[in-house]
Amino acid sequence: MKSIKELYRIGTGPSSSHTMGPRKAAEMFVERNKGAKSVEVTLYGSLAATGKGHMTDIAIHDVFAQANIPVTFVWRPEEFLPYHPNGMKFVALNSAGLPEDEWTVFSVGGGALEYEGMEHEASPEIYPMNTMTEIMNYCERTGHSYWEYVEHCEGEGIYDYLREVWLAMKNAVERGINTDGRLPGPLNLKRKALNYYVKAGGYRDNLKSRGLVFAYALAVSEENASGGVIVTAPTCGSSGVLPGVLYHLWKSRNFSERQMLHALATAGLVGNVVKHNASISGADVGCQGEVGVACAMAAAAASQLFGGSPAQIEYAAEMGLEHHLGMTCDPVCGLVQIPCIERNAYAAARALDANIYASFTDGVHRVSFDKLVKVMKETGHDLPSLYKETGTGGLAKDYEQM
Repeated sequence: MKSIKELYRIGTGPSSSHTMGPRKAAEMFVERNKGAKSVEVTLYGSLAATGKGHMTDIAIHDVFAQANIPVTFVWRPEEFLPYHPNGMKFVALNSAGLPEDEWTVFSVGGGALEYEGMEHEASPEIYPMNTMTEIMNYCERTGHSYWEYVEHCEGEGIYDYLREVWLAMKNAVERGINTDGRLPGPLNLKRKALNYYVKAGGYRDNLKSRGLVFAYALAVSEENASGGVIVTAPTCGSSGVLPGVLYHLWKSRNFSERQMLHALATAGLVGNVVKHNASISGADVGCQGEVGVACAMAAAAASQLFGGSPAQIEYAAEMGLEHHLGMTCDPVCGLVQIPCIERNAYAAARALDANIYASFTDGVHRVSFDKLVKVMKETGHDLPSLYKETGTGGLAKDYEQM
């Protein structure tokens, strides 16, 4: 597995695969074609189907506009390239309109790109163990925690980066709970985080706690939907779950910064295992790979904070993902709003429940996290494309794309 720095990416929403990835691809193409007179970009599959709602064209256009290179778009939502549903092709044209350079690249989730020849420039694999079972057994044998395994593989310098991640997450929550008004797009949705935050203060402790978790997760998800700065955890569309849980526990339990960074390391390890062995892309495996994985990460982080054993942490993560198994990705109007925002809030609450459930056990259970990851991948690939970020099936059916 690669560094968790490649899982936790600080950037702007609303979509890691449809906005952050294409923007990065455009920047790379500009760098190697600074003399191009114009560029044609063809978007394929789900990248084309919901690209306008996710502002894919705007993200790409802005990059080429800064380089003073005109860009035109070709949309092919019905055509899926073999490697991944989020395909795009860049063609640099000379003054005669003839192609000088062509590049096909795939946005595979979490802001990451994959393309032919990338193995020559890819970042190194730094984790010798790539499954939760291997890592859990190592931790139980040596007495180490998951965060210590991360530290061993990444070096202590990882905490400098995780400190930036934690700050970005806190800032996103605090901006979100202090902002009201309407979210961009044709759905005319009102922000809810501030309202939830205010209402939560009027309840007794148990309901207040749940209301605050909802508010914090909504806050980040609404910031993401507005194009604000968030952290992929593991994606933009699921970016509210982990910050919602961590911010609530930090505020209510007075955990130290060091403890929060350890929790982020543990959560990142869980997300990394899924990314390495399956997928975190909604276009590839549906929302189970986004919100489901985010719930698993948050459940593991909560269990870590409350002193869970390696087996209990693994169990909490397994439950967080298992009970999202088969979840479709069906964004209404191609926007990361319905059902995405509410799913973040609900998954944050489920993550806390998974931690509580695991804490009542000794961590022993029948279905391992690794088995579940394998099933999630198979389930995702069995889902029709209607339910994988194309905005044409499920809840999105009968709504026109932006």
